[in-house]
Amino acid sequence: MNKRPDPIHLAKFAIGDVVRHRLFPFRGVVFDVDPEFANTEEWYAAIPAEIRPRKDQPFYHLLAENEEDSYLAYVSEQNLLPDDSGRPVAHPQAEVIFSGFKNGHYLLMPRISN
Repeated sequence: MNKRPDPIHLAKFAIGDVVRHRLFPFRGVVFDVDPEFANTEEWYAAIPAEIRPRKDQPFYHLLAENEEDSYLAYVSEQNLLPDDSGRPVAHPQAEVIFSGFKNGHYLLMPRISN
């Protein structure tokens, strides 16, 4: 009996895209993508059940910011929307990973690859 392979989940957002959270007031730039959930079970269990995302979708690593702080975030695709503000993210690590910001998108440093 042949088992069919799992479908490949194509990521909606790419490295360098600026996004915002659907529920919480923060935005960020994508610097890595997992094709499906790849964090710890403890992290996942800490999310309230009523808003806990599915694991079978892309998850994004973000250089994130809100009104008070800059930080790293790990967010499911279902909870992200494009950020059409055209503004860069003021995260201090952005200049380490990206070479610039043009037309609402960050350009990845040539020496860093995924």
